[in-house]
Amino acid sequence: MKLITHNMLTSNILKGVTRGFPLKIKADKMEHISVDYNRDFIARIIPRIEYDALRAAVNDLGLNESLPEAMSETLQQDDEFLKTMHKVLLEYEVEEGELICPETGRKFPISKGIPNMLLQETEVS
Repeated sequence: MKLITHNMLTSNILKGVTRGFPLKIKADKMEHISVDYNRDFIARIIPRIEYDALRAAVNDLGLNESLPEAMSETLQQDDEFLKTMHKVLLEYEVEEGELICPETGRKFPISKGIPNMLLQETEVS
């Protein structure tokens, strides 16, 4: 699972959950897979990214990537920043691990890079 995917997942569907984003992320196995850099794609996707959640995920995973504390309009045009965002969002893959609801602690397994967000009928609100 790429961090771009993680940034868009939530557990708000769980019964009683109102604050299901961002999901905590724990990796047992990660891979770094090179992906061709596409400046236009990254520049277009950045406004849709929850930046604080991305920084938290980078920290949770212990990635050696330096992301500024805040993202400005100027930074969104900086090529070095865009390359770093490309790497963080598209090149790191969580192969095995889990996503954790910040409110309930419910764990969702990640297996072979695919998060399993299926719920039991009793968990749905």
